[in-house]
Amino acid sequence: MRIGEIAAVVGVTTRAIRHYHHVGLLPEPERLPNGYRAYTVRDAVLLARVRRLTELGLSLDEVRDVLGDDAGRDLADVLEELDADLARQEAEIRARRERLAALLAATQPGSGDEPPGGVLSSGLAALLAKAPETGSPTARKDREHLELLDATGGGEALYAALGPLAADPAVLALYERLDALHGAAADDPRIPRLAEDLVAAVPDEVFAAIPAGGGPVAAGFKEALLAEYEPAQAEVVRRVMEAFMERSRG
Repeated sequence: MRIGEIAAVVGVTTRAIRHYHHVGLLPEPERLPNGYRAYTVRDAVLLARVRRLTELGLSLDEVRDVLGDDAGRDLADVLEELDADLARQEAEIRARRERLAALLAATQPGSGDEPPGGVLSSGLAALLAKAPETGSPTARKDREHLELLDATGGGEALYAALGPLAADPAVLALYERLDALHGAAADDPRIPRLAEDLVAAVPDEVFAAIPAGGGPVAAGFKEALLAEYEPAQAEVVRRVMEAFMERSRG
């Protein structure tokens, strides 16, 4: 058989066969005087085995191990490893579909405009569920910043430490004071006291959960964060951030 004929028999492309020859997976057959490869039925059987194993998800290196004359790994071992990998992928797909279902539910009328639970980790979703309802714009910013943290590395220990603070109704009064600085100047006399009260309201466990130095932050992130606030509010947030970094170093 020529290469096109064996490809048709086994159901693969001639390009695949040439690649198998190139990587040493399929031995080169004898060539006819005119230079054409002459494939045998034995070659077709071997090629069929390669096709079957690759369809099961084995890499070419794993196929080589299974088919190698020096035995390599036993086929049972390779297939058990593949089955375990497929089970892991199946679990991941199931979890992704569950999150997708939550996202789809959140897009339905009347679902509200809060970040859909399927987007968040279970730790952050549980934390936000403890927080009382509020229409505070600055409270919403805090939630969005936590969502960003969640998407870029998470902070399960931090979420757990923030639990009592999130559930404390007194925190809403602090957000209201921060909201009240809307339109105020960066030297407003209310700034120092509010910054102090915000820092004092944070439990020591939260600072313990913050990496030393406040954790890695991309260049320009702090400036972008402060730019989201009005001048007086930004000054409060700047002082709070500096106090957080100082206490986390301790």
